[in-house]
Amino acid sequence: MKEFWIYTALRLGLFLGAFAIVFGIWFVAADSVPVIWVIVVAFLLSGVASFLLLNDQRNAFAKKVEARAGKVNDRYEAARAKEDLD
Repeated sequence: MKEFWIYTALRLGLFLGAFAIVFGIWFVAADSVPVIWVIVVAFLLSGVASFLLLNDQRNAFAKKVEARAGKVNDRYEAARAKEDLD
């Protein structure tokens, strides 16, 4: 679970940072700031940034999920084999 929280926190941090930068630039450039567009642009920027910057964290999270799925699958197969013996 630690990998999930690390990746999620980093994604949230990237989004908040992108939001602050986009909002600041838009605020300086224009009088009114359409917040919905700032959110959309920040979401896109943070998505690209996370794809490029968070590869190691994403791989660690994927390995953890794969290991958990393997354990569940092993338990399922063991239970199924036990039923076949009965």
